[in-house]
Amino acid sequence: MADRRSLTPNATLRAVRELDFQMSRQEFAAKVRETGRAMGENVGCDTRLVAAWEDGEVGCPRAVYQRILTRMTGRSMVGLGFRIAPALSVPSAAAYGPREESPVERRDFMRDGTGVVLGLPLGTEKKAPGRIGAAQVRAVTRAVATLYAKDHDQGSATLRRAASQALHTAYQWLQNGTFTSSRTEATLRSATGALGIAAGWLSFDSGRPGDANSLYGEALAAARIADDPELEAHAFGCLSKLAKASGRPREAISTAQGAQTVARSLGSPRLLSLFHMREASGWALMGDVSAADQAIVQAHHLYAKGPTDADPPWLDFYTPGELAGLESLARADLGQHERAASGAEQAVLLYGKGFTRNRALYTADVAIQHAVRDRPEPEAAAEAAGKVLAFLPEVRSDRLLRSLHDVAGALQRHDRVPAVADWIEKYRTITATGGGRA
Repeated sequence: MADRRSLTPNATLRAVRELDFQMSRQEFAAKVRETGRAMGENVGCDTRLVAAWEDGEVGCPRAVYQRILTRMTGRSMVGLGFRIAPALSVPSAAAYGPREESPVERRDFMRDGTGVVLGLPLGTEKKAPGRIGAAQVRAVTRAVATLYAKDHDQGSATLRRAASQALHTAYQWLQNGTFTSSRTEATLRSATGALGIAAGWLSFDSGRPGDANSLYGEALAAARIADDPELEAHAFGCLSKLAKASGRPREAISTAQGAQTVARSLGSPRLLSLFHMREASGWALMGDVSAADQAIVQAHHLYAKGPTDADPPWLDFYTPGELAGLESLARADLGQHERAASGAEQAVLLYGKGFTRNRALYTADVAIQHAVRDRPEPEAAAEAAGKVLAFLPEVRSDRLLRSLHDVAGALQRHDRVPAVADWIEKYRTITATGGGRA
């Protein structure tokens, strides 16, 4: 298990509970649920979640709890002692329209059957969930697998809402259900934590790093409560990726190392390989070539040991293509643009026809690296950039739109090249008409 001494307790929240409200954790959790109901939000807050907030295991609660706690206390999250993750800067966000789903997207969500496929009731539960057994645990586990499978090809835009509602149902089962055994409760808590990580990933891919941070933190707390080292390692790994994306390399390194510490006992070399690559990305962002190279070499060494029965199902995305792609991103952060371009091209080739969204992202990176390398190749950059546009609107991912914005910025300096000028015109047309909106 990770070293709990590294956590920073939230003394402010505890003082608010004990001094302002004069409540026990159990009473405070009940007050959160009561306030939520008054706001039309049915949440599954319990004493363990309050403890996770106060002990620092959850740096900042999910958005729904932020609204409830603000209503209860009259304080902001900062005023309650929580740590707010900085939002990612997307200069061209306005060009893509609002991030909330439009009525058309909501109709598409209902029509494509995503909610039905998840196998969980989506919507506010008006009655007690009743007896919870293996069937409910299997339903949550299937929902996680379905979300990942659809996300690989579609991106996150139509899935995030389904994941959020499914997570709500799972929390209702945890809070109000009657369990067939304590083992069932622990298993459901682990499955709910895994669902929270899936929801966090979809939030991250949709450009909502604050929501992702809260969901990953809650999953980490669930892992520790359920004594689930695989889930704990997964949560640490996700927090590492989020920290790197948010420009916090030291945090990316430390959380990746925390994931490695937990994962060493799990018997999955490829899981450890992923966490070494996460560490490499942090070192690369810091500009430490030696440390990044060492972590990359270790990641390849572990990956070469091959798959094992201990590999978790969600690790199926970590293919040879993803290994090459992650290294290419680290090389780009180190300023090694030729190696980055070659690695991204290799990633796209290795992916074949699978993992559509990831192929789109790495193809965008190919275009960027060709445009910014020491001896730019604008025609090659424009060719790769054209392939990226072909992924729209099938792939609906805020990250892909931001990557396209980065591609446009990189190509702008070569706009006298006819192929580049043609691409920029097509890109502007698509963004002006909303054709790429996530």
